[in-house]
Amino acid sequence: MFCNQCEQTYHGTGCVNNPGVCGKNEDVQSLQELILFGLKGMAAYANHARRLNQSDQGVSAFIEEALFSTMTNVNFDLPTLIEIALELGRQNFKVMEMLDAGHVAAFGNPRPTEVHEGTQAGPGILITGHDLVDLRDLLTAVEGTPVKVYTHGEMLPAHMYPKLAEHPNLGGHYGGAWQDQRKEFEAFSGPILATTNCILIPRPGYADRVFTTRFTAVPGGTRISDGNFQPIVQKALACPPLPEKIERTSTVGFHHSVILEHAATIVNAVKEGKISRFFVIGGCDGAEKGRNFFSDYAKATPADSFILTLGCGKYRIREHDYGTLLGLPRLLDMGQCNDSYGAITVAVALAKAFECGVNDLPLTLMISWFEQKAVAVLLTLLALGVKGISIGPNPPAFITPNVFKFLQENYDLRIVGSGTEGACSME
Repeated sequence: MFCNQCEQTYHGTGCVNNPGVCGKNEDVQSLQELILFGLKGMAAYANHARRLNQSDQGVSAFIEEALFSTMTNVNFDLPTLIEIALELGRQNFKVMEMLDAGHVAAFGNPRPTEVHEGTQAGPGILITGHDLVDLRDLLTAVEGTPVKVYTHGEMLPAHMYPKLAEHPNLGGHYGGAWQDQRKEFEAFSGPILATTNCILIPRPGYADRVFTTRFTAVPGGTRISDGNFQPIVQKALACPPLPEKIERTSTVGFHHSVILEHAATIVNAVKEGKISRFFVIGGCDGAEKGRNFFSDYAKATPADSFILTLGCGKYRIREHDYGTLLGLPRLLDMGQCNDSYGAITVAVALAKAFECGVNDLPLTLMISWFEQKAVAVLLTLLALGVKGISIGPNPPAFITPNVFKFLQENYDLRIVGSGTEGACSME
C-alpha cells in the first residue's frame, strides 16, 4: 500500500517509516474502502431505478462528491470520512425508495403469489440477476412463441408483480442462489440471460448458452448491448427442450405494502403476547463455511415469531417448514436485496405504531454479508440509528480493528456466531 503522508510504500497494518503519524493511514483507507463499496452498491440500486425512470440530481451529486473524497491526498480526517459514510446511508435510503416506487409503477402492486419451481416441457430461457426491466423486455420478445421464461436466484420476487406474473410466457422459477449456478446452468438445457452481477465465469459446457445485458459480460458468453433479445429467443428454439419437472411450489410477494395491510392486526397481536419477536434473516449469500449458521438460527426461532427474508440469503432458510402464525406464513419473503427498503419501512412503521424507536421493537436483524449492496444497506441502517445488527459469518475484511471498534461502541454492531447476536425470544 502507498502512504499518503510520507509517500512511501508499506506492507501490513501501517507505515513503518513514521508509525506515529502514518500508522493511522490504515483506518483512513478502511473508511475510504467502506465508502467505495457502499457507493458501488448504491450505484447499482440507482442504475435499476434510472431504468424505471426514477432519478435524483442530489443523489448523483453526492456520488460525485463521495468518490472525490476517496482520491489520493484529499481526506485524511476520520470523523469526516465517518460523516460521509453515514450520509451515503441516508442517500441510499432515498435511492431504494425510488427503486421501490419504480417497480410498483412499472409492474403493478405486489401481492402474495404461488410460484411453481421447476420446468415445463418445451423450450425455455433462464433469466438471472436483478433487473426486472430486462425480464419484462424478454417476455415481450418471446410473445407468440412456445418459449417459456424461468426466473433464477434474485429474479424469484418478480412473480409478485401482476404485470409480470400474468404474462403467459412466464413459466415459473428454477434453481437457487448464485453460488450453485454452475451446476444448475449446466443442467438447464436452454440459454441463460444474466442481467446484473452475481454471474460466475461459465463452464465450457454451457458458455455458448450464456447471454448478458449491457455491461454485464463473461468470457465465452454473448453480450446483448442493443436490447435485441431475438438471438436468445432463437437459441432457445434451437436448444433441446426442457423436461416436465415441477419440483415444488412456494409463496413469494410479502412486499412491505402487503405486510403493512396487516399492521393493526400485528400490533394488537404483539400487545396481546401472540407475537414474541420479528427476525430479519437474509441478505447476500456466499459459498464459504459458516453460513449454515443462518439456517440453524432460523429453525431455532420460536413458533410465535415471524421471519422476514430478502436477498439471495433467503435460499439458506427457505427449505424448512416454519408453519403459520395469525393465518400468515411465518417465513415472509419480501423480495430481492433491491427490496431492502421494504424491511426498513416495515420496521419504521411498526415503531411509529408502538410509539417507540426502532431499537425498542422486538426485532432482531441477522444480515448475511457478502457484497457491495450489503455495505450500502448496512450504512443506511446505521444512518437511521439502528443498533444491535448482526452481520457475518465473517467480519468485513477491509474493516480495521479501530473502525470496527467504533462501530461496536456506537452502533452495537455484532458478528454472527460470536455469542453476541440477538436472542431468539422476546427480551
